[in-house]
Amino acid sequence: NLVGEEQSAVEENEWPGGAKQMYREAGGPLATALLREVRAPTKNVDDFVAERNLAPEIKQQDIWDFDGSALHSAEAKEGASADIQAMVFANTDSKYLKDIEKISEAMGDRLFLLVNPFWRNVDSWSFNLLAPGAKQKAQQTIFDKGYDETYSLMVFSVRGEKCAAIKAYPYDWQLFAFREDDYYPNMAESVIRLGSCKNEPNSALITDLLNARPEFQETKTMRQMKRF
Repeated sequence: NLVGEEQSAVEENEWPGGAKQMYREAGGPLATALLREVRAPTKNVDDFVAERNLAPEIKQQDIWDFDGSALHSAEAKEGASADIQAMVFANTDSKYLKDIEKISEAMGDRLFLLVNPFWRNVDSWSFNLLAPGAKQKAQQTIFDKGYDETYSLMVFSVRGEKCAAIKAYPYDWQLFAFREDDYYPNMAESVIRLGSCKNEPNSALITDLLNARPEFQETKTMRQMKRF
């Protein structure tokens, strides 16, 4: 759920300009800011302390402009062994599988990030006559390679309630729901933690957690009717 400046992370954001606008206003700035802060040395970890405090040089290169996809590189001051690369907005086109495989091989032990890829799991690769074997290739290139999910924010509706789930490595998914104020329903809402889970949450789990909370014993419709 990418957001631009002055937008809420839990609001549904529309991008009339598609992926190009998403990259320009959110994806690109996010990747650049992230690479400025991350340090991932692969050797001489106890050396180059002063250099490691310096911001790396960030470079950007479009992959496919119409897709809004790009490759961001952070060239570390301590040397190439601490360089980082991030692919932004990769999707299920076979080109990205080839690029990911090539970059991953070139990076070796160095950090390579996939930022906001347009897939959920290997089933996102449906059968394609123009790319036979793409699903198997995706399994081998991405999902068997151990790309850990480091941060993910999901915003969704369950039982008419606005909910959110956050995954921040190495912790479990943290689950929340938003409850309007009984006296000022259009002005304020509270964030209520529902619980946590190891795997990506589904609607059945969220429904059970909502039903167990006293704040949500009544449905949203019932609460609205009581205010009239």
